[in-house]
Amino acid sequence: MPEQGEPANVYHPEGGGNAGKWILLVLAIVFVAGSLFFGYQVNTKVSKLTDEQAASQQQIANLTKRMQSAEADTEALGEKIGVTKKEMVERAAELQRSQQASAARLAAQEQQEKRDVNAIGTEVGGVKTDVGGVKTDLGNTKASLEETKAQLQHTIGDLGVQSGLIANTRGDLEVLKHKGDRQYYEFTLLKGAKPQAISTVTLQLKKTDPKRGKYNLNVTSDDKTIEKKDRTQSEPVQFYTGRDHMLYELVVWTVDKNKITGYLSTPKNAPVPITATPQ
Repeated sequence: MPEQGEPANVYHPEGGGNAGKWILLVLAIVFVAGSLFFGYQVNTKVSKLTDEQAASQQQIANLTKRMQSAEADTEALGEKIGVTKKEMVERAAELQRSQQASAARLAAQEQQEKRDVNAIGTEVGGVKTDVGGVKTDLGNTKASLEETKAQLQHTIGDLGVQSGLIANTRGDLEVLKHKGDRQYYEFTLLKGAKPQAISTVTLQLKKTDPKRGKYNLNVTSDDKTIEKKDRTQSEPVQFYTGRDHMLYELVVWTVDKNKITGYLSTPKNAPVPITATPQ
């Protein structure tokens, strides 16, 4: 027994220390379990990646075999048709160049066609301008003819018969020809020459007087010769001929030293010999 006045010994159980050990043990178990689970997952993923890599390698190997087989088939086909791989590449390149050249030619042709179309358009414009010019020229010619026609005169002939319109120049004669009222035969007579057949008559120049514009000539018609003396330039010289007694008329518009020029006018229905052609 303890002596009086001394503290009694008190018993303290060791329950607190045992609880800490259990906690540590539980944590260790959890850690080990977590590590095992994590390791399992990692191992599973690595195994999956390995399988996928193996599958990919297998696919690559299969693709390589197919490519090799296709290349071999191509080479075999080339050998069958007598074409090597190099030649096939060259031919492919040649075909490509040919296509490019064809495209270039088509482009050039298209440009040329455009230029041709533009040129045609320009030519058409020029033709339109020319047509306009021709119309203007025709209008001017018509106006000139009308003006010349207005200047032509009616004159009394040497037989006292009213003459038709008289042409004093070759230009005037063209106007009369266009009217179509009579037939006209141009002539040039030389002094001293033989009688010249004009239409159905013959004319022979006998004398000229250029200073006074006068001349003498013989007219043979119906087997008769008529002498026309001292006739004047631009004077209508008239005579009748034929069974129908038709009036013929001649006009001289130039009188030179040894020749005269002019025209013979006959009715529209006057006979025309085979050797004579109206002008």
